[in-house]
Amino acid sequence: MSPRTAQRNGRGLHSARTVRKSHTTSPAAFTSPASGPIGRIAENRVRMVGGLPSRGPLVGAPDREARVGLYTVTLGDDGTLLDLWDGNCDGLVVAAFGVGHVPVRLVEGVTKLASRIPVVLASGIGNGRVLSDTYGFPGSEKDLLGRGLIGAGDLGPYQARLLLQALLAQGADGATVRETFTTTSAR
Repeated sequence: MSPRTAQRNGRGLHSARTVRKSHTTSPAAFTSPASGPIGRIAENRVRMVGGLPSRGPLVGAPDREARVGLYTVTLGDDGTLLDLWDGNCDGLVVAAFGVGHVPVRLVEGVTKLASRIPVVLASGIGNGRVLSDTYGFPGSEKDLLGRGLIGAGDLGPYQARLLLQALLAQGADGATVRETFTTTSAR
């Protein structure tokens, strides 16, 4: 898109960390719902309106193949599909309800997986962070994090999957994965 088109259409500039594709075909398909744009183009110049978010972890080139799954929790989910991931991936991202909740019938399955591989808990909503200490019922974020799942913070499930895959492809162990997500979540 040319600067003239951006100026005419009022396009914002978005940081890679916060931008989301919010429409399949709209010319204004990219938004930053949690923070808004960091700049705008006006009079053929970039005008910054916000600061750049802090940088995430720097991850180098992969050393090996890493299979990372993405499991989306759905209403009526009985856990049958969750069980299929066991032994078939090196890491898993669970796209949970709301701030990081799953139905109680999935708790045993995600706990079993988290004892074997890194399992990252993200919100399937894709905007807003996974909480850590608000709800305490079985299947809540507090319960799942206490069972060994790793909070994704404000990373959406696709972002969390990319980060987990990059870390595992470099040979990161569970402690390193947890530390990286904890540090990234604090930003």
